[in-house]
Amino acid sequence: MTDNDVIDTEDFDDDDFAANDGESTELSEHFRFVADSGQELVRIDKFLDNRIAGISRNKIQEAAKAGCIFANGNAVKSNYRVHPHDEIVVKLPGEPVDFKVEPENIPLDIVYEDDTLIVVNKPAGMVVHPAHGNYTGTLVNALAYHLGGNTNFSSDDIRPGLVHRIDKNTSGLLVIAKTEAAKAHLAKQFFYHTVNRRYQALVWGDFDDDYGRIEGNIGRNPRDRKSMCVFDPESGIGKPAVTHFKVLERFGYVTLIECKLETGRTHQIRVHMKTKSHPIFNDDVYGGNKILRGTTFTKYKRFVENCFSLLPSQALHAKTLEFVHPVTGKVLSFESDLPAGFTELLERWRTYAKAGRTFAEDN
Repeated sequence: MTDNDVIDTEDFDDDDFAANDGESTELSEHFRFVADSGQELVRIDKFLDNRIAGISRNKIQEAAKAGCIFANGNAVKSNYRVHPHDEIVVKLPGEPVDFKVEPENIPLDIVYEDDTLIVVNKPAGMVVHPAHGNYTGTLVNALAYHLGGNTNFSSDDIRPGLVHRIDKNTSGLLVIAKTEAAKAHLAKQFFYHTVNRRYQALVWGDFDDDYGRIEGNIGRNPRDRKSMCVFDPESGIGKPAVTHFKVLERFGYVTLIECKLETGRTHQIRVHMKTKSHPIFNDDVYGGNKILRGTTFTKYKRFVENCFSLLPSQALHAKTLEFVHPVTGKVLSFESDLPAGFTELLERWRTYAKAGRTFAEDN
């Protein structure tokens, strides 16, 4: 794994980084990174904190204190400064999951493909890469089949060519590298936030303004590791995250918005909208799968429940993806249509709003 790879997964938490308790538990390699030639001198705890999501910096420091973090084969303390080309290894108690990615003949919605990269339109419900509980049926399994002759796609690598991801129940565009050079080039674009990513989302509630900016660090929820929380930027907890939004259409109780990401944190749009009391419609992790606005009438309740059934996943779609081609240097821009269920959902709310059943009138 190179320095350009970022493990942004829900498969690990602080418990996985618990220091050795003195028992004779054997340590096994769980993570390996190689710093690139342009690596600036930075503490190893910060280096790892930026590359492994879901792990607090304190736990990384405890792991270093317990002798679980190595640089070039030597155990190091948390204040060790990473140099260019350093090989960083994290060893933890227990064996890492050992499996190979099995190619599966799963249809792919390919938006663009050349010898360097491939852009796909992922459906909601598909996991991007294999992880605990999802070792088959993932986008990577489908890519392994589609790119069977590509030597860059190793069956030992659960994230071949991946430079970003979107949540299981989010639909939309993803770019996957087909060469190591392309992977490094694209990863740097994501790292420096030069990739243009725009999402469309249906959220609960109305907005006072047509435009807005949400800033707040995002980190793992201490009460529920499967969800994220927003922390004050001055707290030092979590990672900085910025989301810009623009209102596209108002329906009274719900609003269609466009979101542009400055950063790409786990659940970023979903948790940012939640913290502003505008959860994404039908988001079962952040409360959007409940009726949060509207009347108490049975007819309205039935209407919303029917809307939930139209789009079983959260109403979030990665619609626009724009980046520089790693070889040609040209800007590539792609747009993805909203899924049929999402489109029908909007039509239902549009009809509801046009019928005069507005937030003001029903209250």
